[in-house]
Amino acid sequence: MAQKIGLQVHSSTGPGILHQLSGAIAAHQGNIVSVMIVGEKENTERVYFEVEAPGDPALILADLKKLPPVLDATIVETLEKVYGKRIIIMGGGAQVGQVALGAIGEADRHNIRGEHISVDTIPVVGEDSLAAAVRAAARLPRVSAIVLAGSLMGGDITEAVKEVRAMGLLVVSLNMAGSVPDAADLVVTDPVQAGVMTVMAVAQTAKFDVKKLKSRTF
Repeated sequence: MAQKIGLQVHSSTGPGILHQLSGAIAAHQGNIVSVMIVGEKENTERVYFEVEAPGDPALILADLKKLPPVLDATIVETLEKVYGKRIIIMGGGAQVGQVALGAIGEADRHNIRGEHISVDTIPVVGEDSLAAAVRAAARLPRVSAIVLAGSLMGGDITEAVKEVRAMGLLVVSLNMAGSVPDAADLVVTDPVQAGVMTVMAVAQTAKFDVKKLKSRTF
């Protein structure tokens, strides 16, 4: 059975180096599920891979270290294991803060019981900026849900909500003016409760399923 591992590789920079690194992983039937270049300095870079490895990870590590561009390589814990599921709260600053209050408190309750749930916030206003932020959330690793916290959202933000929901993201909206609440999975009037319910919806240690709710608005 394949195990998911993290690999951090410190190598020189240049064309084709990522190809060499991924080739060494593929040679051991490793399936790369995530890759990030996490920093560049003095013509070197650190590349982080999350890999499903069916065999001994030490063999992948040994072959990576043999590559000429590689300065060092280590096996590390995956970001999924360390930080777990990710919730992003975006919108007006005051509403974002109140949603975060509920989400962080509820995440702490579940994390004590063995969950790993992290909460990010980004106060951002304006239709274009918010629509871009919603769409970008689907490109970020580990994101399970987003919360839209504001007083008025619609237009292209609504279209962005529909797009990310189709990709599998849970979208929770405050009960606000505009068309976004109609497009969201769940609409909650109280911002603190919105944060609590979002965490409950993604936590494995909570018996709460949005799909089983008789009402989408609270």
